[in-house]
Amino acid sequence: MTRPHPTVAWKVLTADQMDTLEHEGVFKGAPVDLADGFIHLSTEDQLAGTIGKHFAGQENLHLVAVDLPVLGQAVKWEVSRGGALFPHIYAALPLSAVIAYGPLRYDDAGEIILPPAG
Repeated sequence: MTRPHPTVAWKVLTADQMDTLEHEGVFKGAPVDLADGFIHLSTEDQLAGTIGKHFAGQENLHLVAVDLPVLGQAVKWEVSRGGALFPHIYAALPLSAVIAYGPLRYDDAGEIILPPAG
C-alpha cells in the first residue's frame, strides 16, 4: 500500500518573488520554473535538501506553504532528485492557494522553522 501524497507543499521564493506574489496575487514562476514549464515545489521532508542544493548561500529567502488540493489537476507528482516524487504545479501559483508564508528561519539546532498556517 502506498502512502498518500502530502496535501501541503513548499515553495522557496526570493524577496522579489515574494513581493510579486503578495502584491500581484499570483506567482508565475522563477526562471528555472519558467524554463522547465512548471513550478517546482518540495514536501516538508524534501525542503532542506532543496534549499541546500538550489539556494545555498542566498539570503532573504521566504517559504510559502501551498494547499495542493486547491490547485486540483494542475499538481503533478513527478520523479526528480534521487528518484523521489516531487510536486510540480503546471499553472501559476495564486495567492488563494497559499496557507502560510514567512521568511526562511532556522532554530538553534539548524532546523527550518516553518511559518505557521493561519
